[in-house]
Amino acid sequence: MNRYPVWKYAIIVIVLLVGLIYALPNFFGEAPAVQVSAGKSTVKVDAGTQARVAEALKAAGLAPDLMTLDATSVRARFLSTDDQLKARDVLQRALVPDPSDPPYIVALNLVSRSPAWLAALHAYPMYLGLDLRGGVDFLLQVDMKGAIDKRAESFANDLRTGLRDKNVRGTSVNRNGQTIEVRFRDAAGLDAAKALIQDQFPDLATTESQEGSEWRLVATIKPEAARRLQDAALKQNITTLHNRINELGVAEPVIQQQGLDRIVVQLPGVQDTAKAKDILGRTATLEMRLVDESAEGRAAETGSGPVPFGSEKFLDREGRAVIVKKQVLVTGENLTDAQPGFDSQTQQPKVDLTMDSKGGRIMRDVSRENFRKRMAMLIFEKGKGEVLTAPSINGELGNRFQISGSMTVVEANDLALLLRAGSLAAPMEIIQERTIGPTLGADNIEKGFKSVMYGFIAIMIFMCAYYALFGVISSIALAVNLLLLVAILSMLQATLTLPGIAAMALAIGVAIDSNVLINERVREELRNGASPQAAIHAGYDRAWGTILDSNVTTLIAGIALLAFGSGPVRGFAVVHCIGIVTSMFSAVFFSRGLVNFWYGSKKKLKSLSIGTVWKPDAGKTMADVK
Repeated sequence: MNRYPVWKYAIIVIVLLVGLIYALPNFFGEAPAVQVSAGKSTVKVDAGTQARVAEALKAAGLAPDLMTLDATSVRARFLSTDDQLKARDVLQRALVPDPSDPPYIVALNLVSRSPAWLAALHAYPMYLGLDLRGGVDFLLQVDMKGAIDKRAESFANDLRTGLRDKNVRGTSVNRNGQTIEVRFRDAAGLDAAKALIQDQFPDLATTESQEGSEWRLVATIKPEAARRLQDAALKQNITTLHNRINELGVAEPVIQQQGLDRIVVQLPGVQDTAKAKDILGRTATLEMRLVDESAEGRAAETGSGPVPFGSEKFLDREGRAVIVKKQVLVTGENLTDAQPGFDSQTQQPKVDLTMDSKGGRIMRDVSRENFRKRMAMLIFEKGKGEVLTAPSINGELGNRFQISGSMTVVEANDLALLLRAGSLAAPMEIIQERTIGPTLGADNIEKGFKSVMYGFIAIMIFMCAYYALFGVISSIALAVNLLLLVAILSMLQATLTLPGIAAMALAIGVAIDSNVLINERVREELRNGASPQAAIHAGYDRAWGTILDSNVTTLIAGIALLAFGSGPVRGFAVVHCIGIVTSMFSAVFFSRGLVNFWYGSKKKLKSLSIGTVWKPDAGKTMADVK
């Protein structure tokens, strides 16, 4: 009657073993570390990089507790934050001689102290929020001058195109800083340009002058338009950072404006800070330009001549020079989607791009007019441009095309992420980076964990005193519930916050409530005169319906919090819902397995160790406590 088949005990053992393995990394804690990763697509992190890191640390008298090398970074773990900060400064000087063009990214990090065999099983500790472990805090400086320069360049290109459409000849349009200078051969061209600016460029203010036989028109961005542009650039950058961080999968980030030109980014529970720093700091903007294929341009490519007027020199990923025209055909602003993939013919990584209607129209016109000519696709990061690829135009282009070339799968994924998340309206620079402690303080963290522990101990003492052996079994089931809850949170790589700890404390009460129902049902059967074996069987069977109903209704409330809540509310709801599911397993399936294991083989069982059973039909009590 009260015996589990072997397969049920096998399930219990497997679940306990898996739960123990995946909960174990949370008990080792974390250690300060320094992470070194590639800052350029042409730089590789390999065993040679690890040797350079080890040599630099040894020369500075710093001995890391552990040094590891993975596919993208080298991590050196230390025993104290003082050694971590010293190592960061040492590696920064050794590996980044030119901060304006860093080949490597040296960042602070926190890594688990758990042994390597757990990592080999993909058992990692759960993330902790800013209010528990802290995270990484970035202070970003927005280059407002760069935003206005970028807008002025856009005005210059649009003005150049507008004058060409109006068939105004003999003009030259040049940008000088934040001003646009237009020169004309006659007054008729000047009047046409003034009418065009007044009609299509209300944000520009103009002044005119005559220099000899030429007319000169200088256009500047109006002060109110510049302020509006700066505000829009800051908001767009915040939106873009949200998109990029969402792509990184960081839970509950904090991104907010500080002052007029700064943005604070706090990443709770982030582990790969170098990756986050790289993604946030990069100002990836896509530009497409025609390659200068004139005789002067070809000579400049080979190094036998100067760069022609109206063209610029960039390097591709192989270090070869490519001379491209300054006129920008389309930019990342015309991009609607970017997805990584593989070329069906060459099987090389690629990025599929989708343009909006304006970008598609421009690409069609350019491809028709420049058939068999080369068009360069440039990516601008941190103010420096690089040619991704410069293929020949072999057909009419439209809204969809691809970027392919000498890039790895990781590079293709990173490029697609940056382009898909949106370009930054203004360049940004990380001016401060620090790992921050818990916002509520170490005292509150300690109290949060102690509340769970003391609550568990108090419940365990009460259950053991009131229900005897059945109380001990209930306490073991409660410990299993906590173990499985922590294991599932770790497997999901969820972010645990202080509200999550409150949900853990609530989960203890919900889980023990199920065992109280079971124990009282067993007592009721004993009071009604049932045999001990029959009382166990009937008690678990009849309590199951009530337990299921109460847990399902509570789960519905948790799902509602999860669906409609945000921030700390969602953190509470996640732990709450998982705790309900684990409590049903531990309180019913696991605890009955223990009871069956202890009592199931006893055929002549006369009493149960379940505390004092009060018999209402007698004037005395029957103590069935062993």
